[in-house]
Amino acid sequence: MQIKINHIAKMEGHTGFMASVIHGDVRSAKLEVQEGIRLIEGVLIGRHYVDMPIIAQRICGICPVVHNLTSIKALENAMGVTVTPETEKLRSVMELGQFIHSHALHLFFLSLADFLDMDNDIQLISTYPEETKIAVRLREFGMSIVKVIGGRVIHPMNNEVGGFKKAPDAEALRKIVENSEAILQDALALGEFFRTIKIPDFQRKTEYIALGKKGEYAIYAGDIISSEGLHIGVDKFENNFQELQKQKEVIKRVEHEGKSYMTGAIARINLNRDKLNPQASAYLDSLGFVFPDYNPFHNILAQMVEVIHCVEETSRKLKEILQSDLEKVVTQPYEVAEGVGVAAVEAPRGTLYYHVEVDGNGYIKNANIITPTAQVLANLEDDIADYIKQIIDLEDGTRQKKLRAFIRAYDPCISCAVH
Repeated sequence: MQIKINHIAKMEGHTGFMASVIHGDVRSAKLEVQEGIRLIEGVLIGRHYVDMPIIAQRICGICPVVHNLTSIKALENAMGVTVTPETEKLRSVMELGQFIHSHALHLFFLSLADFLDMDNDIQLISTYPEETKIAVRLREFGMSIVKVIGGRVIHPMNNEVGGFKKAPDAEALRKIVENSEAILQDALALGEFFRTIKIPDFQRKTEYIALGKKGEYAIYAGDIISSEGLHIGVDKFENNFQELQKQKEVIKRVEHEGKSYMTGAIARINLNRDKLNPQASAYLDSLGFVFPDYNPFHNILAQMVEVIHCVEETSRKLKEILQSDLEKVVTQPYEVAEGVGVAAVEAPRGTLYYHVEVDGNGYIKNANIITPTAQVLANLEDDIADYIKQIIDLEDGTRQKKLRAFIRAYDPCISCAVH
């Protein structure tokens, strides 16, 4: 039996799916990427370092902030540039805003219809108008954070190596804090709605990998940790993980010790759930998950937990920032220097890694970008090969619908993967 889906809609990028099943045995299960390679790393080589964050964030329109920030951090590490604690805190708030608007988009508008057996989002919006309004408000709140700090929602321009071109408006930051309480109630209400959604029961053990940081739910910074006991610095990533380029594939896959692994919201919740903010922690407890949780469909609910956490964290951090001197985030003079730098930041879809080499005049000599989707692609295919066994006897149309739901639950970003 051949299972083929020509195009999977409602996700970032273009991909299809094909599987081969012989006498109930799944011989192959493969995502068929339908985008050409973009060669962003090659475009960066020979460019001045100030161009890198601007170009790199064009890899994605949904999560440009994380590409911008990770490239900036890698450049700062390469040239030995130190930034103020206020700068790091403000950058982390930008990333929180990125999480809120990306997760709200995915878990409500891209994935929810799959679990409600609805054919399209028009039906979803008509049936759940109030929940739709909440999801839109959450997205707008997240985007307002990015705009106030970064200067604009898509491809922000205010942040740079060394800090920010100018300090954000304090009154605008206070307005975000004022709005955060109402938005937190919105997030909790949407969370209650998602608690009623029936999620398919599927489990397959895998290794979870994410950033980890003492005393903090790691998003902006941390070491690399895993459910199998790995704990290394970010600078050791390329020594412990292997990029693989298969024939006729435009995506470099990534393995750890020869095996696939999972990153993203479900990985972070499995590894860092004890560091969630109070309301997010209480909501997670209400879901009744048993950990370790190996159901990839729960990635949707893990994103809901993170939305609640990020709203709480935004309010807390902005209150701290507003008590400090905002001018301390403005870039101070620094020396351009030759060096090699690596950095990692949690993107909504998982850990993003950058490696950059800069010459003495500030020009890029080498760049390597490892995106979350490139890391989880093999795990997705391993998972789906196992999942097919549960749904093999279903009518073809029903089976295809369930496979689309499975793939979308992973929240892949094909545009990032083919960077």
